[in-house]
Amino acid sequence: MVLLMIVIQVAEHYKQVIGTDISEPQLKLAKSHPCVRYLHTPLSLSDDDLTDLIGGENSVDLVTVAQAVHWFDLPRFYSVINRVLQPNGVFAVWGYNDFDITPEIDATLKRFHDTTLPYWNKDIKYLFDGYQTLPFPFESVGLGSEGGPLKLDIPKELLFEGVLGMLRSWSAVVTAKEKGVNLLSENVVLELENVWGGSKLVRRVVYKGFMLAGKPRS
Repeated sequence: MVLLMIVIQVAEHYKQVIGTDISEPQLKLAKSHPCVRYLHTPLSLSDDDLTDLIGGENSVDLVTVAQAVHWFDLPRFYSVINRVLQPNGVFAVWGYNDFDITPEIDATLKRFHDTTLPYWNKDIKYLFDGYQTLPFPFESVGLGSEGGPLKLDIPKELLFEGVLGMLRSWSAVVTAKEKGVNLLSENVVLELENVWGGSKLVRRVVYKGFMLAGKPRS
């Protein structure tokens, strides 16, 4: 779902934007935009086919990945990035691993987060440490660099349903459910909603984000 939101925002600044995903069902949910083209990029695609599908070598000004690069086969993905980017093109990744709402809500969400820990993939470590240890072999453009990501506070006004939707989308929550464990049981959701202050209340959520951006090394 992050892809579906980011692509439209990027399209406000570029004449041609390509949104990709390995999931066809996800792409079917994507918003249409006159400047956006969506492509299904299954893992079975070869590097050459992926490069050609995107537009060929040295054809792209900007590549972005939001809240996802830690799941990728990094050496393979970075190789494709270096092929498709123009010499001064930029590759940017960002994510978040925490959020501030109120002390009481934060403490309740921390307790919930602790219940998810056994169900995360090992590569989530990159996200949990704020991309501090994420390999990022690109030349810095002043927006974070390998070992030193740029810190970002991203404020957003949300209803409780917005936060609940985010929690339901966590891969650990999905994995747990597939194993017969419902981490977001009715009682857990009720506790979260009560501490939020009710489903109708809008609160300010500050995502604790981080970014790395760079261009291909000469």
